[in-house]
Formats: sequence, structure tokens, C-alpha cells
Amino acid sequence: MTAVRPEGRAQGDPAGGAGDWGVYEPVEDQPWSDDRTMQLRVVPSQVLPPPGRRADRRRTGLSSGSGRRRAAGRAGVGVARPKERRRVVAARVVGELFITLGLVMLLFVSYQLWWTNVQADAAADGTRSQLEQQWSQALQTPPATPAPGASPPPVGAFEPGQGFAILYIPKLGLKYPIAEGTVKEKVLDKGLVGHYTGTAMPADKAGNFAIAAHRTTHGQPFRKIGQLVPGDQIVVETATSYFTYQVAGGIPETPPSNVTVIQPVPKGSPFKEAGRYITLTTCTPEFSARGRLIVFGKMVEERPRSQGQPAALNG
Repeated sequence: MTAVRPEGRAQGDPAGGAGDWGVYEPVEDQPWSDDRTMQLRVVPSQVLPPPGRRADRRRTGLSSGSGRRRAAGRAGVGVARPKERRRVVAARVVGELFITLGLVMLLFVSYQLWWTNVQADAAADGTRSQLEQQWSQALQTPPATPAPGASPPPVGAFEPGQGFAILYIPKLGLKYPIAEGTVKEKVLDKGLVGHYTGTAMPADKAGNFAIAAHRTTHGQPFRKIGQLVPGDQIVVETATSYFTYQVAGGIPETPPSNVTVIQPVPKGSPFKEAGRYITLTTCTPEFSARGRLIVFGKMVEERPRSQGQPAALNG
């Protein structure tokens, strides 16, 4: 039986042969011979945990798995993940942008369809109240005697944006003040009915009293004038008189450039000769400025304020 010889040689035995082994010294640079029995050299990382320590074995398995994943990542596995994250972030940003844009548009529509009406109605009510108060005071105060040689003020001369009359359409329940001019900022956007500067005034003995107003937004005074038919009545109240007109016809749609409808004898109307007329204009169709809706009327009564309201407003 061959014994396992320790790794080294005895003192006093240079050749490493048989003899008294005595004290041995390790030999590091001597190669192992084939006839020696070799012991297993175990790598420390491969040492298995003692039996029964399952937690240690699980930790060892997890550690080795994590190491494999890190190695796979270093080898290029999962390179597409950053791109995917960028796509997700981009999609999220675009989605939030669309949501914000939708909210802004919703607020804008709410402003146009609701808040502008609130503001315009308040402005129109203020102008109408101011006119009625002025007229009431004028009835209680005798007219001032003009100075000798002074020329009387011109009739119907009003500043742009100045209110001077009130429009009634009994069929529609409409009552709005009329101001001079058709400028959007000063007149129409304030919920007022605008008088086309240069056209006739109601008190004129001949001519066409042409007016305009919004059909949608900003108080929308003329929203329902398309419902008027021949025979319906329109009343204009001024500081001195009531003027009653009767609807005679209209144009469902005409280009915005058709200014012939506000001529002294409006073209497209049933009128063929000079007279005292009224023309209402507004945008059409609703929520569009593509064309103009026109309504024509002819004066049928002039009534001084001292005689009270006309029958069209009383019944």
C-alpha cells in the first residue's frame, strides 16, 4: 500500500527518498511527479455551503443570477430599453400637450359663447338705462333758449359709439340700444346695434335707416331676425318720437361686399321708389361670417313721445 506523502521532504534527505521523515519543509517550486497521489485543489468560490444552510444557498443562487444579468447587460442585452423609455416619455409629453390645448380651446369657446354675452348685455343695459334717464330728464326740463345769432345744433349728429335710440322687435322680445357707427370694438362688441354712418336717420323725410348687430356672441342682438316675416313690426324710439316700421321682405344670404342693400332705396328689397325705410343686417349662417342676412322694413307710423307708446309696444 502506497502512503500519501506530504508535500515536502524531510531534513537530511535532499533527494526526497525513504528515511526518517522528521520535520518537513514545504516545497513550492518542485513539480509534482506522476507517481504521487494529488489532492484536490478547490477554488474558494466553488466551495459549497455546509449542508442544511438553505438561506445561504438561496443567497448564493441569487448572487450568481444577478451576476449573470449584469454580465448580460454588459454584453449588450436590453440596449433597446432606453429608446423605449424615450418613446414613453415623448408620448406622455404629447398627450399632456393635447390635453392642455383642448382645455385652452374649451376656455376660449366658453369665453366666446358665454362670457362675451355677459359683458355685452351688461354694457347694453347700461347704455339703455342712460338713454332712458336722459330722455326722462329732458321731458321734465324745458328746452334752453338758444343765444341770439347762435345756430342750432345739427340734428342726428352723434359721435361714434354714442347711443341715441332704442330698437324694439316685439315678436322676438328684443330691446337694444342703437349707437352711431358699426365699429366692432366701440359698438358691436358691446352688444349695441350700430347705425351705418352716412345712411338716413329715422326722422329724415326720406332715406334708408340701416343698422347692424351681431348674430352670435357679444350679446347676439340679431340672432333671431331670420324669423321675421312680412307684416312683423319694428319700433325705433328716440328722444322725441317713436317710429314704427313694418317688415316687407329680406334676403336670406348675400355677400358681405353687397353695400347696395343700404342705399336710400335698397336693392333686393320690394321698394322701387324713395321712402322711409329700415334695413337690418347681420352675419349668416350662425357662427360664420360667410354672408349677410338682410331684413327690409317700411315706416308706417311716426308718433311723438308725448302721445305715449305706439300700439306695437302696447299689445
